[in-house]
Amino acid sequence: HLQLVESGGGLVQPGGSLRLSCAASGDTVDEYGVGWEHHAIGWFRQAPGKEREAVSCISSSGRITNDQDSVKGRFAISRDNTKNTVYLQMNNLTPEDTGRYYCAAVPLKCGEIRSFDYWGQGTQVTVSS
Repeated sequence: HLQLVESGGGLVQPGGSLRLSCAASGDTVDEYGVGWEHHAIGWFRQAPGKEREAVSCISSSGRITNDQDSVKGRFAISRDNTKNTVYLQMNNLTPEDTGRYYCAAVPLKCGEIRSFDYWGQGTQVTVSS
């Protein structure tokens, strides 16, 4: 099935920026024969002791869903299907953005978290002075 790998996390000071990447690694076609480009890709994050929450999602057609008002105007999702990669540009980071960031895939359209079938292992983002 699809294998997703996140990268780009790290330790940054408040006000800093990071660009996360979610790339297909190995298989680029899921177990049903649906390719990467036909999946919506979502970004999620989870802080210790808290539930995982949706951040942003981009559908197979490029429609973008922003799920957190706190990141509006600071985070931007994009995709490059020629590279089988989805990005999350994060600017003006705050300590409240700290958490482990995951990407996940679901066919065609973005939906609730339980609809996503394929998940990466996550990349840690820590915002601290």
